[in-house]
Amino acid sequence: MKKKIVLVTTAVLLSFSVLFSSCIGSFGLTNKLFAWNKSTGEKWVNELVFFALAGIQVYTVSLIIDGLFLNSIEFWTGSNPTADVQVKKLETKDGQFCITTDSKGHKIQKEGTGEILEFCFNAEENSWALETMGETIPLLKFAGGNEAIVYLADGSTMTVSMDEAGVFALRQAVERKAFFASK
Repeated sequence: MKKKIVLVTTAVLLSFSVLFSSCIGSFGLTNKLFAWNKSTGEKWVNELVFFALAGIQVYTVSLIIDGLFLNSIEFWTGSNPTADVQVKKLETKDGQFCITTDSKGHKIQKEGTGEILEFCFNAEENSWALETMGETIPLLKFAGGNEAIVYLADGSTMTVSMDEAGVFALRQAVERKAFFASK
């Protein structure tokens, strides 16, 4: 009887995974678990934590939750609830920074201070802006095709192609330099 219950339960779960997802998904929960495990310390500590978590079936449970539920939500809604926000720590000579990335853009905060820079993407306008201390500074707007309108520090705008030539032209405008070729 117990074998029959396990068989039926497995068949139902497999049916749900086929009927409700039909895509492999991002496995956001499992990837976050792996990323956390990798950040616990040296490689030997990571290995011990991995075996401990595998021994109590944490990875198995996260794969089941991802495979049956979260990836199905991702398929039907277009976003995985656990994969939307990514947080990274960056150590530099100027201090440690916390970088949070989500569907709206990037938020950068220096540890120990209230300084926050937000690079925000506006999907309606197809543009990027910098928000800091209550002020919004437009950076660029995608003009369609292979061009972008870049807002310069002096208040003017410049339309550039999104290739090496456009980056070079923008760099010349920002640095106010002219390069000439001679023979």
